[in-house]
Amino acid sequence: MALDMQEQEQLDAFKAWWKDNGKWVLLVLIITIGGFAAKQGWHSYQAKQSGEASTLYAQLNQQVATKDPKRITDAAAAVVSKYSGSPYAARAELVAAQADIDARDFAAARTQLQWVIDHAAEDGLKNVARLKLASVLLDQQNYAEALKLLDGPHEEFFNGLYADLKGDVLNAQGKKEEARATYQQALARTDIKSAYRNLIQMKLDGLGGAK
Repeated sequence: MALDMQEQEQLDAFKAWWKDNGKWVLLVLIITIGGFAAKQGWHSYQAKQSGEASTLYAQLNQQVATKDPKRITDAAAAVVSKYSGSPYAARAELVAAQADIDARDFAAARTQLQWVIDHAAEDGLKNVARLKLASVLLDQQNYAEALKLLDGPHEEFFNGLYADLKGDVLNAQGKKEEARATYQQALARTDIKSAYRNLIQMKLDGLGGAK
């Protein structure tokens, strides 16, 4: 069923909110996913190294508030160049990648995200990087590569997010029926208590998907 004017306004408002705030949802995932593994890995790392990596990462977090992509990426590069084997390196690259995405420097963001995919010790961080890289590829209309990433293996926790973004790619390709089926999968794989379900449902409604 087509959206009425009020529903369309709600959908547009939600999309605008997600554009401004959704990136920070993923950054929260960066900090929380695999926290136990990071903690254990960091204890082992501390036995061999000083606390400078944590200091540099704290400085990076301070730079995020400036919203200056160069300052953010420079701070991230300092973490990676000196402590590439630490749990902080992949997180630093993810934060820097988001800054470059905001600045529309997609080439730099792709390099940073690929580094995480290739070097992160935690699967959760690799999954976040693949998801964000697929989003960049979608923006660049590189649909084939985006789908290749989204169809790849990932942790069950990410099933809803991966399916939702895959639906976006299929929708952008004009494959409405496939997009509808994929959004339905995303809805089924997203926690019933999650507010994120509202966005998926709105996309389904826009395609005429039943609740």
